[in-house]
Amino acid sequence: MSSSSVEEIFLQSICSRFRWIKTMGDKTLAQISDDELRWQPDPGSNSIATIVQHLHGNMLSRWTDFLTTDGEKPSRHRDTEFEGAESLTVEEAMRLWDEGWVCLLAAIDALLPGDLRNDILLRGKMEPAIDAIETQYAHAAMHVGQAIWIAKHLKGEDWNTLSIPRGKSEEFFRAGGSHAR
Repeated sequence: MSSSSVEEIFLQSICSRFRWIKTMGDKTLAQISDDELRWQPDPGSNSIATIVQHLHGNMLSRWTDFLTTDGEKPSRHRDTEFEGAESLTVEEAMRLWDEGWVCLLAAIDALLPGDLRNDILLRGKMEPAIDAIETQYAHAAMHVGQAIWIAKHLKGEDWNTLSIPRGKSEEFFRAGGSHAR
């Protein structure tokens, strides 16, 4: 029986889940070209480049001084995160991607179990830190899922699956693989 508190278990779990989401994005970005990075299904939709640019701005704003300052920093200009991505390269996108994730993961790793009970300021409103963490998790997962869908669509047969390939589940588990997320 574990002597860890629920807060400790939550922090370990959420750190693992954030790292998993980042890995899925890493593997997606590694498979695409500059043109595929900038492709959008229609003019009103986001490209992977725009998604990366948006998550970068969001993560830096939310996770810089997470417990002590408003998560919507005055320096953030959210609307510009959805502009100008049409010239981004995969190399530049990876730099933004990594910078955002370094900020988020450093802040999460620094949290203590008691910090989850604190209220933080977000867009001028107080909310429980644990809610802000859960919101960020859902937000990042949603956008990474969008990026994966776009990349998979564009790559077609050349897509390298990020989990167990279709029709290979039994083989995977027989070989000792653990359940994929």
